[in-house]
Amino acid sequence: MAVIERNWQYVEQYPEESAVAQKARKLGVELGAEPVSRAVAAHLTSVSVISGARAILEIGTGVGVSGLALLAASPEATLTSIDIEAETQRGAKQIFAEAGIAPSRLRLITGDAHQVLPRMNTASYDLVLIDADPESLLEYLELSLTIVRPGGTVLIPRALNNGRVADPAARDGVSRDLRAILGEVQASPAIVAALSPAGDGVLTLTRVA
Repeated sequence: MAVIERNWQYVEQYPEESAVAQKARKLGVELGAEPVSRAVAAHLTSVSVISGARAILEIGTGVGVSGLALLAASPEATLTSIDIEAETQRGAKQIFAEAGIAPSRLRLITGDAHQVLPRMNTASYDLVLIDADPESLLEYLELSLTIVRPGGTVLIPRALNNGRVADPAARDGVSRDLRAILGEVQASPAIVAALSPAGDGVLTLTRVA
């Protein structure tokens, strides 16, 4: 286990972050909006670039750490980001401005994702990130798989729920839902699934049909 822990720490410390991203991370902690880890942010940037994403949807703006990562190396991409917390979204707007991201590339929606997502056009996004309200993850995932286009990708950070998903004795609702999702997507011929241990786990789902 010591080797695994060293490897995990090395992976988490490996990515470099811009000064703006570091500021956003600190602000997120202050406002109680826990940001994704550095390794997860690097994973988001990589998937955004590899997939050639142009239209990106984010459920859970926080203060912009994940949004910065999604846009960091994709200069033609636009981001639609939904969050119910107006205060953190105002912080994200300031962070995006400091990072030099043009307002035309951003659409920040302050509202309940349960109400906003059903109004989104089907098959209209290349990449969807779900990082909000873990109790609603199943519903968000079902909606996201209709919103993302065939060939597009859905990303779910915190997929290991602080290690509880791997613990058969953990029977809380979030862990059960995540295990159910992992089983269903693994069995689905319409989805290619990959689970990474970065951060608290990142589930990457690519819609093939």
